Amino acid sequence: MPPAYLTSPDQSTTHLPASHAPHGDRRPHLRYEQALWRAGLSHVAGVDEVGRGALAGPLVAAAVVLPPFFEAPWLADLRDSKLLTPARREALAALIRHDALAIGLGMAPAPVIDRAGLAAANHAAMAAAVASLGLRPDFLLIDAVLLCGVEVDQAALIGGDASCVSVACAAVVAKVTRDRLMTRLDARVPGYQFARHKGYGTAEHLVALARLGPSPLHRRSFAPVRDLRTA
Repeated sequence: MPPAYLTSPDQSTTHLPASHAPHGDRRPHLRYEQALWRAGLSHVAGVDEVGRGALAGPLVAAAVVLPPFFEAPWLADLRDSKLLTPARREALAALIRHDALAIGLGMAPAPVIDRAGLAAANHAAMAAAVASLGLRPDFLLIDAVLLCGVEVDQAALIGGDASCVSVACAAVVAKVTRDRLMTRLDARVPGYQFARHKGYGTAEHLVALARLGPSPLHRRSFAPVRDLRTA
């Protein structure tokens, strides 16, 4: 069974704050994973997504399973993916891919986000990432949300990408995967400069959007894309 602090008394899922991290230590730690490993749960998956706030492109989720009682020098460099330079994210993603027991990816493209809504698309992408791991995880450590319908014990960690190593690894892999995809799509859908802003609402992107109108990659349900269509 999972450790008591990872589960509520009457169910196998719960929300946890990031306050388990030591005060003043902004690096992700392995305390969640170590407690689960000591409880005999070998396959602990961290799950996170990127691209929720973008105006164009998919939402990308990743799940990462590290070996039990994993240690490596590069863990000292791991941070919330948003705080890392692109070069550092690329280097860490390569190390994560080399050392992880399993990595799964899931995506929700713009039409799915528009049709199902952001929350449902986020859930679907994360569930797909877990399903594509190639092994059955014993426990899921997920950034901020719970995956109802995924029959694996799990905990939602508030601020998990900043406090939990496995979640931070998933965020790095998802971010690098999405950034590479948006760079490739820039060549297929020119004019919007997706390689530079990755679909987020920068001033450059908004100018191109107003000039060219929405592309097939844009999320039609998101303002200001929606506002352009109704203007």
